[in-house]
Amino acid sequence: MSNTDIEIVVEDPTAPEDNSPAVTSIRTVDAVASLLLLLVALTLGYDNWRAGAGWESTGPQPGYFPFYLSIILGGASLYGIGAAFLSRKEAAYTFVTRAQLRRVFAVFVPTVLFCLAMQFLGLYVASFLLIAGFMRMVGKIALWKSLLTAFVFTAVMFVTFDIAFDVLMPKGPLEAALGR
Repeated sequence: MSNTDIEIVVEDPTAPEDNSPAVTSIRTVDAVASLLLLLVALTLGYDNWRAGAGWESTGPQPGYFPFYLSIILGGASLYGIGAAFLSRKEAAYTFVTRAQLRRVFAVFVPTVLFCLAMQFLGLYVASFLLIAGFMRMVGKIALWKSLLTAFVFTAVMFVTFDIAFDVLMPKGPLEAALGR
C-alpha cells in the first residue's frame, strides 16, 4: 500500500450532531432576505426621490443614479421573493439546524457584547475580554494561556495603533486612569 492510499480521519468533538432538528429551510431564508432587501430598496428609493431623481438642465439631480439603482435592487428582490415561493425544491433543504445555530450564536453574541462593551470600556479592554473569553469558552484553552495571549495581543495592538501610528481609538476608563 502506498502512502497516498492512507486516509487520516479526525473527529471534531464539538461538531454539531447529525440528527439535530431543522430551524429553517433555504426557501424561508431566501424569502426573508429578499423581503429585507426590498425594504432597503423602498427606503432608498423614497429618500432619493425626495432628494431629486430627475434631470435638470445642468444634469442629473442628486438622487438620480441612486434612485434607479434602488429600482434595480427592488426588482431583484421581487424576483428573489417570487423564486423563493415558487421553488418547491428549496423548501426541502435545511438551511440551519438547531445545533449549528447554537454554534453561530456562540460567536455572534460575544461579538455583539464586544461592540457594546467597547463603547464603555474602550477598544483595548473590550478586545482583551473578547480574546480571553473566546479562547477560554469556545477554544477550551487553559486560563493562563488565554489571559496571556489576550494581554500580549492587546498590548501589541495598543503599541501599534496608539503609540507607533498615533491613531485615535475608542478609549475607556482604564486608559484615562493611565493618562492616555
